[in-house]
Amino acid sequence: MTKKLSGLYAITDQALGQGNELCAQVEAAILGGARIIQYRDKSDDKHKRLHEATALLSLCQSHNIPLIVNDDLALARQINADGVHLGRDDTSLQQARNELGTAAIIGISCYNNLQHAIDAESAGADYVAFGRFFNSATKPQAVKADIDLLRQAKKALHIPMVAIGGITSENGFQLVQAGADMLAVIQGIFTQQNIQAACHQFAKLFEDPQK
Repeated sequence: MTKKLSGLYAITDQALGQGNELCAQVEAAILGGARIIQYRDKSDDKHKRLHEATALLSLCQSHNIPLIVNDDLALARQINADGVHLGRDDTSLQQARNELGTAAIIGISCYNNLQHAIDAESAGADYVAFGRFFNSATKPQAVKADIDLLRQAKKALHIPMVAIGGITSENGFQLVQAGADMLAVIQGIFTQQNIQAACHQFAKLFEDPQK
């Protein structure tokens, strides 16, 4: 069964917060309305990564928010995270599913490639991510995706879609309108002076205007 994933998807960055500071930042994001957290740390410090991921998992569990580990299948399995996010050069989806089990959330980066997303859905992905849609400070060289891709993907896919790349509370609504179920944000959250308030602005983009 496809898991219901929607809303603000907050992604951490080791350059923007570590240790206790990171946990405080993530809790502020959750209190502001983040609905899914991804632990992203590209460093080689395995001890630090294990310590931080374990602390974040405990925090997320206390708020009933899923924690996804970026790229590192071994770490996701070690801490029993809710899932893993895989890019083009990472572990295969099938291996991740075999190791993490049927209940795990597995997301796949599809950049600007709709066929890759269709293939990922067929292989059992729980969500796919497209982007970057705008200029990104985190990945300035990332491939550019057009907003119309979301409209096409919405018709072709039956699993949730994430939009990523330079997203702000000002430009994010057009992505939601085009079909994005989640907005993945790093800089727009963790570089802000008031993280909770910043997340609240993003969360408002998903509110039903009919309510």
